[in-house]
Amino acid sequence: MSRAGHREAHLSTRSNWLRAAVLGANDGILSTASLVLGVAGAGGSSGAIVTAGIAGLVAGALSMAAGEYVSVSSQRDTEEADLRLERRELAADPDGELRELTNIYRARGLPDALAERVAAALTDRDALAAHSRDELGLDDDRRARPVQAAWSSAAAFSSGALVPLAAAAIAPGSVRAAAIVLVTLAALALLGATGARLGGAPTLPATLRVLIWGAAAMAITYLIGIAVGGVI
Repeated sequence: MSRAGHREAHLSTRSNWLRAAVLGANDGILSTASLVLGVAGAGGSSGAIVTAGIAGLVAGALSMAAGEYVSVSSQRDTEEADLRLERRELAADPDGELRELTNIYRARGLPDALAERVAAALTDRDALAAHSRDELGLDDDRRARPVQAAWSSAAAFSSGALVPLAAAAIAPGSVRAAAIVLVTLAALALLGATGARLGGAPTLPATLRVLIWGAAAMAITYLIGIAVGGVI
């Protein structure tokens, strides 16, 4: 039984902000944890460890925001270039573009007569929108949004970085490294599971991925810190 005004909320519409948020939070947790563990492994004082963590949080958040903005802006520029080309083609050869749209619908399984009627109706309504969606694959819900990607990455990075930073600041020196590792792994597991659920993906593989890579990154950085601290 259908419901008037019902609209399905597909998970793919979350792809832009979800990718940026998960990437930002994962980087914030892992890079900050690795940074403070490296300083701790080198024998740094509590003040040096926390200072390094704060510097890493600020630098990382700004770097994530700038990187996402530049990257997604490039994607947006490509989309806009495709749309400008499509506008020119529609103005220069509207009949040819109508045939192209008809062929697209025919290739998707519509009978010839129906494909022609659908293409004509959508062209009369908004030719550019029809070609943007069905020829170029540029659905408006999935368009690149640089500002959205930048702020969500920076916010997510900062939120993630606060977790190991808090552990580094609160835990006593004798158990600081262990506390940072345990808190970081728990946060990574939660992030992996949450990201998988929001994206409609299996939870266990996503969780294991972030745990394995996270543990490896922290172990390597800590060992490097010990080696550097011994030399210095």
